[in-house]
Amino acid sequence: QVQLVESGGGLVQTGGSLRLSCAASGRTVSGYAMGWFRQAPGKEREFVAAISWLAGRLYYADSVKGRFTISRDNAKNTVDLQMNNLKPEDTAAYYCAAGNGIRIRAGDQYDYWGQGTQVTVSS
Repeated sequence: QVQLVESGGGLVQTGGSLRLSCAASGRTVSGYAMGWFRQAPGKEREFVAAISWLAGRLYYADSVKGRFTISRDNAKNTVDLQMNNLKPEDTAAYYCAAGNGIRIRAGDQYDYWGQGTQVTVSS
């Protein structure tokens, strides 16, 4: 089993920045891609960003491209999401996930999920 714990959420004004972190423990996430997803109240979960195991490939949703940056430190078993120029529509619970499926933007390709951290962007 892999346990994922997110941190770094909070309340920020429009245009502000937050950095989310996800720490993995238990079974190693070696070989796993890591992703961030979000879910706003009343909406379906959506893909935000993902990074391949060796960090050679980065994937972003169009809505966050140019504003968010995903990175990982395999030695520390962590993955971060730097979020800049935040907008009210970024308000959601953000979830970290680990998986080794092919369709890296699809939530069903991920085997392990964190409990989520809330991000609220005020206008």
